[in-house]
Amino acid sequence: MGYFSGSSGKNVFYKTNEEVELIRNSCLLVCKTLAHVASIVKPGITGLQIDKAAEEFIKDHGARPAFKGYGSPDNPFPGTLCISYNNIVVHGIPGDRPFEETDIISCDCGVEWNGYYGDAAYTFAMNAVEAETIELLQVTYASLYQGIKYATVGNRVEDISFAIQDYTERKHKYGVVRELVGHGLGKSLHEDPQVPNYGRRGKGIVLRDGLVLAIEPMINLKSRDVYQENDGWTIKTRDGKPSAHYEHSVVVRKGQADILSNHEFILEAIKNNPEMQIILPKR
Repeated sequence: MGYFSGSSGKNVFYKTNEEVELIRNSCLLVCKTLAHVASIVKPGITGLQIDKAAEEFIKDHGARPAFKGYGSPDNPFPGTLCISYNNIVVHGIPGDRPFEETDIISCDCGVEWNGYYGDAAYTFAMNAVEAETIELLQVTYASLYQGIKYATVGNRVEDISFAIQDYTERKHKYGVVRELVGHGLGKSLHEDPQVPNYGRRGKGIVLRDGLVLAIEPMINLKSRDVYQENDGWTIKTRDGKPSAHYEHSVVVRKGQADILSNHEFILEAIKNNPEMQIILPKR
């Protein structure tokens, strides 16, 4: 779940190996939940139906949906998933609009299991999505891995940010959302540090072993400008163009980050769903 930029303090927590494995378990359950979603997405199904299936799947595994009830007491998030389609960037509330064969659908999922959180997201593409939008998805997905390359001991947070921005904005001329960012993850859904998708090399805190980060590029086809709906959650592109969102949770290690979430579950489910296209990172 994207974090609102600027709302962070200075609580950075490094995880033991035992804690990392608990977070990994939560992240794997998130991805298995998204795989379950991928197996049922088709034209005519609604966000509410998908959300109900995800909630049942999580609870059947003894975990708790992390997003449901998250936020302020006067406006808690009502869904298990953030379901954001087409020009919705993130934080889409599951609704009763039937999905169409031209839709892209970002599903962001979080769980709390055994006291630790998992978080991951994947943007699905139905069969009739335009080629221009498919390329946006492929580039955004690739930028996630560009950022993960820099989630290693001795680098700084904005080395991750710069890599994502350089690939999406400078090389492919897409809009990088500024208002929402990635974040730390552990006993809380949102911990420090914030992980923007834009930045300057060599800036931000030094990355140390055991720091768990949710890295999540939120990239728009054209303008980076967004706005929030009156529901207090839904973020949309101001120009009405599509937006893509992919997310992995990783732990900082020497030499190479350890990716705790696993999209392979999701990709395998998509292969068996004739209503959807498989989106892979652009080479």
